[in-house]
Amino acid sequence: MAGAMTSTPSPAFSFRSVALSAFLPAALFAIGEGAIIPIIPVVASDLGATLPFAAFVAALILVGELIGDVPSGWLVSRIGERTAMISAALVSIVGLLTCVWAPNEWVLAGGVLLIGLSTAVFALARHAFMTSFVPVEVRARALSSLGGVFRLGYFVGPFLAAGTIHLTGSTQSAFWIHVAGCLGAAVVLLVLRDPSEVLRERRAAAAVPVDAPTAGEEEVAKEAEGLFRTLARHRGVLVKLGSGAALIGAMRAGRQVILPLWAVSIGISAPQTALIIGIAGAVDFALFYTSGQIMDRWGRLWSAVPSMVGLSISYLALSLTHDLDARGGWFVAVAMFMSLANGIGSGILMTLGADLADRADPAPFLGAWRFTGDAGSAAAPLLISGLTAVVSISLASGVMGVLGLVGAVILLRYVPRYSPHVPRELR
Repeated sequence: MAGAMTSTPSPAFSFRSVALSAFLPAALFAIGEGAIIPIIPVVASDLGATLPFAAFVAALILVGELIGDVPSGWLVSRIGERTAMISAALVSIVGLLTCVWAPNEWVLAGGVLLIGLSTAVFALARHAFMTSFVPVEVRARALSSLGGVFRLGYFVGPFLAAGTIHLTGSTQSAFWIHVAGCLGAAVVLLVLRDPSEVLRERRAAAAVPVDAPTAGEEEVAKEAEGLFRTLARHRGVLVKLGSGAALIGAMRAGRQVILPLWAVSIGISAPQTALIIGIAGAVDFALFYTSGQIMDRWGRLWSAVPSMVGLSISYLALSLTHDLDARGGWFVAVAMFMSLANGIGSGILMTLGADLADRADPAPFLGAWRFTGDAGSAAAPLLISGLTAVVSISLASGVMGVLGLVGAVILLRYVPRYSPHVPRELR
């Protein structure tokens, strides 16, 4: 267990080594993801999908991640972090090429689902990779920086998508950006030295048995073996505060689907959609460190509740603007405000999970916590798709706004109970 290894001496650590081994592959993968997420509903629409089915196709990337959460821990523990990341990148390329050459919306849906499955493996492997490679004493800073790297990717990716679509005239060409990102990530991981070899050398120098499992291997194995058992054991907090976490995931994931879908419904072009979402991503990215300062200084509640209320207001405002003459301007304004609200809550799920987890053995609970949040992330786009099909996209946005307010009430009630704020000077 990582906590048990804190006494083991480690050589001097440089963040530059992490930048090469973890941040760079993650950034390349995130840029690719950021490029395709805003255009998936647009591509589905271009291939003949109705608005509800386009929402369903966009949801499949998150459904794939949820499904992939279950076996990904087992897989990573068997083949290792680096091999899993490389394999996930290559499988993702298969899904992306399926999307590039999809003749209809059903084939596109299959490709998107495959991308989601591989993303789950890459995400867990990336976490274990960082856990193994980064010394415990600087792990929190490294993981916080990793979160910033992904927000940077979601900011840069849409701009690349807008430029690519403008140059090629094909919306599906944006998938090639993620193909390049996956290939780049795989090449970086292949060229760089395997971190497990570095760990063995460190252990040999510190007189630690070479065959002892790494911190990352232990944590991944525990997540893989104990997910459903941990869900049952911690069902109290997972039902109470976890329902708030699921709604946070739902509001965030719904944002990724409803904005491009809304753009399709009001006639905004694919390059313009990617450009608007890219600018909104800049607002989101700019606030990731501010969110951490808010949580450290005033407590988790002051990040979680304002974020949820802001997202709710955004959804509700969007629901009232679909048929207005100035709907394009309202769309831009809501997208920016939505990113502001989301940015204020940056890192809240990871922070709450760390607060709640057993310090001596955090991995099982963190796996269950992530599964809870991902369940909400996967459910929201499906809800948006269903409501759009049955009633309208405006009602779907309104329902999401109401759910966000419910989530804010849940967080207001249970965050102080399970994650009370301790002033920084008293820690």
